[in-house]
Amino acid sequence: MSTINLAGITVPLDEIPDLLLPAFVDTVLMVSIVMVVVLVVGVPLGALVHNLAAGGLFENRALHTPLSWIISIGRSLPFLVLMTAIIPFTRLVTGTNIGIAAVVPMSIAGIAFFTRIVENSLRSVPASTIDVARASGGSNAQIIWKAQVPEALPNIVGGLTINTIAMIEYSTIAGTIGAGGLGYVAVTYGYQRFDQGVMVAMIIVLVITVALIQLAGDALARSLNPVTSKRVNH
Repeated sequence: MSTINLAGITVPLDEIPDLLLPAFVDTVLMVSIVMVVVLVVGVPLGALVHNLAAGGLFENRALHTPLSWIISIGRSLPFLVLMTAIIPFTRLVTGTNIGIAAVVPMSIAGIAFFTRIVENSLRSVPASTIDVARASGGSNAQIIWKAQVPEALPNIVGGLTINTIAMIEYSTIAGTIGAGGLGYVAVTYGYQRFDQGVMVAMIIVLVITVALIQLAGDALARSLNPVTSKRVNH
């Protein structure tokens, strides 16, 4: 049985799948939970921030400025710093700061990231679209959900794809402090044991996973873009 031995403690090559599969499932579970939270919170929050700004449906500088600053702080902090800084809050919410508790800092980072994506996507909606919705007698909520968001949906989906890939990266960082998943395997076997076979296999899994997510996200965004859809159909 062949092995790659750099430090005297390695995993046989035929056992690597049994090691990586549970870690991959843990990573998918963490990222899936986080992205559901990000989607549910990020879209309404992004729409709120956009419409509180100058020229929005319900412009309010007094509310927009502090909310925007809070989001910017969450967006600008390196994930490892954020994860460490909110350990007391994570323990309060989950009762622990290891394992699946990583979804708390990941969700906060993801929401801040995705809120900005949604906000920027809504800025690209033509003013004429909003004017038509207003002339039709639509309420602010109807304009947001039936005009702004649908018009910006291709860009939002593109941003969601980027955010999902970022959360995979964050999950590996969280794994370094006991959150499980591929990050934990990377530290335990790739770093502490210098097991090159496990590291190469994990890198391949991550590259393929990210590539598939990017392809799926790009395809969905194209299908939601009327101009692109017409070109494809013709």
